[in-house]
This record gives sequence, structure tokens and C-alpha cells, in this order.
Amino acid sequence: MDWLNVPDVAEGLGVPVTRVRQMVRDRTLLARRVDGVLKVPAAFIQDGAVVKGLPGLLTLLFDAGYNDDEALDWLFREDPSLPGTPVQALAENRGKEVRRRAQALGF
Repeated sequence: MDWLNVPDVAEGLGVPVTRVRQMVRDRTLLARRVDGVLKVPAAFIQDGAVVKGLPGLLTLLFDAGYNDDEALDWLFREDPSLPGTPVQALAENRGKEVRRRAQALGF
């Protein structure tokens, strides 16, 4: 998985660094500390924006009881029935099926 540091994410989105940090605090964007530096998966940023549907999908995962690390692992876990990973499906505008799977996790 490729990672971007917060200033690079801010530049890619065209927003201040403080806005990216707020998005992480609000859990509309996930980040992980890598070697002590807060980083965001590069796959979450596409064409100067957060991948369509990611914030809502994160809400579904958190409502299902997932923590940040579990949500990241789920988003990047290969799923042969999709095919690919849930984050790839979001990037390819196949979010409806990903959301349906995330909703089922809560039951």
C-alpha cells in the first residue's frame, strides 16, 4: 500500500493541512502512523478529491463496530467476489456493492 503524508494529501486536495487533520479527527478520512508520521493511504485520493463514497462507507464500518485499523484492513483486503479490494471498487465507481457489504457487517 502506498502512503501519503498529511502535507501531500493537503496539496492533492487543495486544502490546508489543518483541514486534512480535521478530516482524520472526524473520521471521514483514515490515517495511520507509519514510523511516527501520520499518513493516509494514497488510494483514498483520486483526481484531487477523496474517493467518492469513502466518508459514508467509513461511517458504515464504524457503526458496525470496526475501529480505524480494522476498517483500513477491510478496505484493502482482497475480495474475489468483488473482484479486488473494496477501496478499488470505490475508485472504479462500484460503491453500491461495497456499501451493501459494509451494511451487512453490522448484522
